Amino acid sequence: MVAVSANRLELLQIADAVAREKSIDRSIVIAAMEDAIAKAARSRYGQETDIHADINAKTGELRLARHLLVVDEVENTATEITLDGARRHNPAAQVGDTIADTLPPFDFGRIAAQSAKQVIVQKVREAERDRQYDEYKDRIGDVLNGLVKRVEYGNVVVDLGRGEGILRRDELLPRETVKTGDRIRAYIYDVRREPRGPQIFLSRTHPQFMAKLFAQEVPEIYDGIVEIKAVARDPGSRAKIAVISRDQSVDPVGACVGMRGSRVQAVVNELQGEKIDIIPWNPDIATFIVNALAPAEVVKVVLDEDRERIEVVVPDAQLSLAIGRRGQNVRLATQLTGWDIDIMTEQEESERRQKEFAERTKMFAEALDLDEMMGQLLTSEGFTSVEEIAYVPINELASIEGFDEDTATELQSRALKHLAEVEEALDARRKELGVEDELKSVPGVTSKMLVAFGENDIRSVEDLAGCATDDLTGWTERKDGETIRHAGALDGFEFSREDAEALIMQARVTAGWIEADEPAADGDDAAAGEA
Repeated sequence: MVAVSANRLELLQIADAVAREKSIDRSIVIAAMEDAIAKAARSRYGQETDIHADINAKTGELRLARHLLVVDEVENTATEITLDGARRHNPAAQVGDTIADTLPPFDFGRIAAQSAKQVIVQKVREAERDRQYDEYKDRIGDVLNGLVKRVEYGNVVVDLGRGEGILRRDELLPRETVKTGDRIRAYIYDVRREPRGPQIFLSRTHPQFMAKLFAQEVPEIYDGIVEIKAVARDPGSRAKIAVISRDQSVDPVGACVGMRGSRVQAVVNELQGEKIDIIPWNPDIATFIVNALAPAEVVKVVLDEDRERIEVVVPDAQLSLAIGRRGQNVRLATQLTGWDIDIMTEQEESERRQKEFAERTKMFAEALDLDEMMGQLLTSEGFTSVEEIAYVPINELASIEGFDEDTATELQSRALKHLAEVEEALDARRKELGVEDELKSVPGVTSKMLVAFGENDIRSVEDLAGCATDDLTGWTERKDGETIRHAGALDGFEFSREDAEALIMQARVTAGWIEADEPAADGDDAAAGEA
């Protein structure tokens, strides 16, 4: 009896020790032991037998039972029992019930014990993985301290205390060296379930790592008085961070810099000397971009809101400062604001304006058969196209100094004639490219667009209906730190993404794919892009 009690006690002690070591629930370990003992018992009584083991969590007492299904006619004696046989165990048994037939204890053989051990190890490992995943999946975005456990081919495995994280080589700061045993701070940017357990992915180059470091160093950010609106980093070299204060009495830039730069210096030291520009955020995008290009001075900005592009004019002497070493300053400003930034000097802008003036003057002179002075006059009055002259109210043309109503009428007549000739040429080109007549019936499609469609293999209403927005407007992607622009079919047209979406929807209505005013299903554009 003493031996039996010792075994029972030992069973519970093992369960307690494993639960503590692996930081998992004791009941999970006991359940794993029950599964293991049941598996070992099946090797003794037969694999088909439905055996259940039950360990009393308080006393450690083990009970083995074979579950048998009550049936009218037994086909498999290992899993079934007749109604008469069942009623000897339980007088109230009915067909369809399950009877638990208690089995005597037995000694495990070496193979059965080894098999049971493998089951316990596997169950405990799965429970440990689940615990680790559940613990860290909600901690994405946190900054943790860890101990470098080992370095494998440049990738760093970090011991986080209750789990292991992986800090890949490309997520380390450039020229940063770490050794086994070093303490390291890193940002959790992803937690995934993997076949070999949850993977906790860490980063020291992620923009939000710097934002979290500031939140730790600056109480105003932690308290929500100062908010970090945007972060852009060139890891290990330079960074820009845009901040705004919700309290007018608190200077957001000063709060982040700290007394004699103590707060920002603590972040710089953690990031291996990465220089940080702290910029006041502004809801006016032009002002924000001017701030983002600091320390360069900006003379003038020209916004293109549809394409989220901005032209910035700087003094000649400030060009290299605005662009930065290897384009770093303008690249970080672009990342920070989300706008494409074109930088030019005052001289370049002046030369471009003169060139545009000359080109428009020449265009008006050739299209309307005018002398150069008349062309310059129309350009200086702000006209940019023949269409504007053709359809502007006659009194506006007549009000130009030196013009009268007859001159204005003649100009409009020539403009309309020129547009008709252009239209005829475009229609001939459209036919030559094989663009179907039906495509002209789609609302919003112009002759110039039809030619562009033909040059991009869009020749029918169905072709246009099957396009994604990016197919028309183009798209950009970042690759190796550079922004690459991919042209769309309507590049060069004054055409926003909303316009493109509306045009594609009109084509789908014309093609009969959808009813008018029917909203597109989510993913339509993606599906169309793959078609």
